[in-house]
Amino acid sequence: MAYATNDGVRIYYEADGPADGEPVVFVEGLAYGTWMWGWQRDPLSESYHTVALDNRGTGNSDAPDGPYTVTEMAADVHAVVEEAGLDDIHLVGASLGGMIAQEYALTYDGVRSLSLLCTSPGGEDAVPIPDETLARMLDVPEEYGPAETIRYKMQPAFTDEFVAENPDVVDRIVDWRLETDPSEAAYEAQSAAAGAFDASDRLDGLDVPTLVMHGTADRVLPVENAHLLAEAVPDADLVTVEGGSHLFFIERDDRVTEGIRGFLADV
Repeated sequence: MAYATNDGVRIYYEADGPADGEPVVFVEGLAYGTWMWGWQRDPLSESYHTVALDNRGTGNSDAPDGPYTVTEMAADVHAVVEEAGLDDIHLVGASLGGMIAQEYALTYDGVRSLSLLCTSPGGEDAVPIPDETLARMLDVPEEYGPAETIRYKMQPAFTDEFVAENPDVVDRIVDWRLETDPSEAAYEAQSAAAGAFDASDRLDGLDVPTLVMHGTADRVLPVENAHLLAEAVPDADLVTVEGGSHLFFIERDDRVTEGIRGFLADV
């Protein structure tokens, strides 16, 4: 097990693919662990050196007292990049991980490209989580156990069709989440980081090739946020996936993987 340390906080990470391949660093969403990127990492690791980490509070990483900030979490990523000896990285982030990736690219040198999936620039113009989704995430029936709670809260992140047609995939994700999800306190600490994030007035300073990908049926962070990002980041490539959910990188994994692969090849 590999760890990097940022200000006394140990951050777990894992690497795959050829050591001499171009490095691709994946940053997870709120509460999710390294398993989240398996659908993209496995095929990309055939030619790229891929690295994924557990954000602070999640999985094998430390869970210091919160609230956390995206600035701190970007520094965690930087600690991993330095510990792993990476240079000239392709940075891929989804949801909260996309916010962390934005902050990283705005703060640190050595980013060759930036891929931002199902995420938001923050700020007053950002479209928040819809009330219906927020209610589903907060008002879990009291009688539900841990697995039922995860299923209930996760439901808006998928399309109903995917859940009905892929019970085995959902079961596997629930099992992973039972192993790696943060405590309630750490979840709230990560949520605070996402809620306070605002890069909207700084994104015009990004000078790296940027891909923005988003599902049009995202019920967690609506697709309007992708348009805000694409408008704010100079020369960003915007790709929308028709009918894609918040977890479209799982539901439409081949489409998303090929989109990232093609983008990286052109950088």
